[in-house]
Order: sequence, then structure tokens, then C-alpha cells
Amino acid sequence: MKKLLIVFLLLHSSVIIANAQYAYKIAKLKYNGGGDWYANKTSMPNLIKFANANLRMNIFPEEDIVEPGSPDIFGYPFVHMTGHGNVTFSDADVQNMRRYLMSGGFLHVDDNYGLDKFIRREMKKVFPELNFIELPFNHPVYQQKFKFASGLPKVHEHDAKAPQGFGLIYQGRLVCFYSYECDLGNGWEDQSVYNDPEPVRQQALRMGANLLQYATTTN
Repeated sequence: MKKLLIVFLLLHSSVIIANAQYAYKIAKLKYNGGGDWYANKTSMPNLIKFANANLRMNIFPEEDIVEPGSPDIFGYPFVHMTGHGNVTFSDADVQNMRRYLMSGGFLHVDDNYGLDKFIRREMKKVFPELNFIELPFNHPVYQQKFKFASGLPKVHEHDAKAPQGFGLIYQGRLVCFYSYECDLGNGWEDQSVYNDPEPVRQQALRMGANLLQYATTTN
């Protein structure tokens, strides 16, 4: 388990005692700029339930909400971010996010269609020395419990583009995974939300579980 998770356990011992059956919590990022950070309301509880059942991860059943500039972010080994629109990180947000990711944190950014130009701009503030690179299909994120020989699954169609998984690599470690043209989080939603075929939902949940497993077990 990564050192960030160890810090979390030390800083949140009272919470762990109160919820001893759970190993940790994960969070959704509440960012500024007007974008709908709150999209996909049923997605993370469903992903947590799937990961707990299939990977025995013991994650608290509901996600927390955390802001990019909050010191509370260091309590989460995995932070999920989604939306369709604008994102704005303040200078304090940028500094805090950089420290979080450098110290072992993991950010999953899921473009819910329309996020791309904004997240690329803002993450460049966090890591001006890095660029998003497309990860090869043999990267460990695709080779965890569930194998994805062709990369990300396609959940929803928008512009007739193939899904792509991009990453920010800091000192050899993947600190941010960006799923693009995929709608991964939509696939985690309750089946009644989009009426996606169950095989599509299962592939989305498996890929999400891979990301959780990677974030919490890879140094």
C-alpha cells in the first residue's frame, strides 16, 4: 500500500476505529469554474460496491467530496473527477494538488464530454513540466485483476472517436489517469440512468476497479 494510505490511516485513526470494517474512503473532486463536478451521482457507490465484491477492497460504501485546495485530500488514495464543462484551479489548488500527487495520491479524470480542453489547461498548471501521454495497452492499469488488451472500453459514442487513456507520469509513477472519449463514469451509473447494455456496464466497472487497484497497490 502506498505511503499516502499510511498517512491517511495515521491522520484518521478515530474514523477508522468508528468504521473498523472499512479500510479507507475515496472521494470525488469538487472544483471551481462552473463545470458540473457533481455529475454521475450513482457512479462511485456502484464502483465501490463492485470493487468490494470482486477485489475485496473494503472501501467505505459512499464517496466523500473533497476540494482541490483542501488538506483533507491527503486522506484519500484515490480521487475521481468528472464533468462536462469549465474547470478552474486557484494557485492554492495547484500547489495542493501537486503535493498530493507527488506524495502518492492518484487522480482519475473522466471526461464526461466537454471537459478536455479545460482539464488539460488546468493540469498543466499542476505539472508544467509534464504532458499527458497516451498509455500503451500493456500498461499496468489495463493489466490488473481485469485484462483490457485493447485499452479502455467504449461506453458512449460522441464524435466517432476511439476511447483513449492518457496519463501524467511523475518520476516513473502514473499520478493521473485521464479517460477520454469513453464515458467510463457513465458506465458505472445505475442501469436505469442510461439503459446501457449490462455487458457494457460490466466492462466499465471492471476498468474502474482496475484503476482503484492500481492506485492503492502500486508504489
